[in-house]
Amino acid sequence: MPSYPVLCYTPGCNRPAHFKIAARWSDGTTHELKTYYLTCPECLPKFTEAARTKQKVCRLAHGESLEPPAVYELTSGCRDRDLVRRGELEG
Repeated sequence: MPSYPVLCYTPGCNRPAHFKIAARWSDGTTHELKTYYLTCPECLPKFTEAARTKQKVCRLAHGESLEPPAVYELTSGCRDRDLVRRGELEG
């Protein structure tokens, strides 16, 4: 399967996304990363703050849990569970 460029979510940025800002979500049985943004290094600070704001107003159903947003390094061909968390970039 051919790869394609994953771009930063900032309109007009057009730089490759290097990071995924996401939060671990679970309903007690299923666990996954809830993606907020894909971003380049330059746009990371604004999207990190925006993800925190979105997470604070997220409504959860009974039994659901949602951790605070975190920064993960995007790696081509890597599944979410294998992404490396970059805590030092979470500011």
